[in-house]
Amino acid sequence: LSILLSLLLPAHSARSPDCGGILTPSGLRYLAEVSKPHAESVLRKDLMAPPAPDPSPTSPSRNQITSVKVDNFSLTLVPDTGMRLSIEVELGVTSAPSATKEMRLSILADLHVEMNPDGNLELVTSDCKPTLEEVQSSEETDSKSSGSDIDKQINVEKICLEVSKLLLFPNERLMSLAAPFPITPSCQVQYLPLAAPMYSEQGIIISLQTTFQVSGTVIPLPISPVPFSMPEPARSSSSHLILAFSEHFYTSLFSALEESGALNVSLLSSLTTATLSERITQMGSLFQEDLPVVLQAVTRSSPHVVLEEDKAIVQLFLTAQIGAGSLFQSFLSVNVDVTARLHLSVVDTRMIISVAAIEDIELSLAASDVGPILAALLEELFLPTIREEVTAQINVVLRQGVFLPHIASFTYTDVNITIHKDYVLIPCNLQLEAK
Repeated sequence: LSILLSLLLPAHSARSPDCGGILTPSGLRYLAEVSKPHAESVLRKDLMAPPAPDPSPTSPSRNQITSVKVDNFSLTLVPDTGMRLSIEVELGVTSAPSATKEMRLSILADLHVEMNPDGNLELVTSDCKPTLEEVQSSEETDSKSSGSDIDKQINVEKICLEVSKLLLFPNERLMSLAAPFPITPSCQVQYLPLAAPMYSEQGIIISLQTTFQVSGTVIPLPISPVPFSMPEPARSSSSHLILAFSEHFYTSLFSALEESGALNVSLLSSLTTATLSERITQMGSLFQEDLPVVLQAVTRSSPHVVLEEDKAIVQLFLTAQIGAGSLFQSFLSVNVDVTARLHLSVVDTRMIISVAAIEDIELSLAASDVGPILAALLEELFLPTIREEVTAQINVVLRQGVFLPHIASFTYTDVNITIHKDYVLIPCNLQLEAK
């Protein structure tokens, strides 16, 4: 038992959030707005289904619902509890060509999101109260009897049982939040909810832990995550959603890319072995013919990302083997430490990260087959190639972007990214994708 506990405890302690999001009251209002036509379509299908034929020919004609119109559809936040769904539906009812009346179906339901045993978020109805009342009639009828007839026809219990399906984000879509998303052909990202959301006046707060997979295997985190909590906005936000990503998230991302080999680059220099021989005399004895010089750069330790106010920096630690020939004969090994600014933007549901500008490069000789070389000569010969090519090739790797946590059919607009010390804040609006 003690061995089992020792195996379980470190795994459990590593479950610390490194990113998250707040769905604001504005976001809930938008979800209600786009769900209204969907709810009307679902209710029309359920309520206007033709009644089963009555075997008794002498029985009076049954009421038939001939129109369904959703007047009001609202979704509001209940702090510390969940959400309240309120629906007002106008029903047109006929029992004969000359007898029509209007009835109102009101549905009041309390919803919240739970975490199921599979680790997925699930929308749950905790309370539902449907009421049905007559609004007006085209002729005097026994409203009690006709009301009871229509009550039999409308299965209010079924409506309450499936009330969450009237929203556009049923559980199938919530499960898509935790789906693995590709970054490169061999590298994937997955956002796992750590617990059921919390409900505050600012909105619905979801804490997520990111895992990165390389060739299907989850990679260990480069450093222990500092427990991260969603920074709540000081005032109510007009954005639908506020996403936040910790410094640890970005370091883990670059470490996953390093683990997958995506940051290893091959750089073709403008130099040749003949031109190098003019500066490094021992080159002549290694290469008799004039060959293009190639730099093969590989990571020698995990990258590190530092977030400061309005500034994101990545530190890359590379070793470049410098050589030539079809079999690549290396004659120099150079340590290359790069400090570069990162630029962040969002397109649809992806965060586009690019190396915007190199702030500092340090070259130091690691090994040489052509004798000692001064640092100034190393920089003169190889710095221009490294400065241009390393950033260009890493940006090719990053250009597909990293999928943000999102639910299917929704994309992000009106994005505003702010970089703070230790975290990045991304307020944005939801946009339902056109079918």
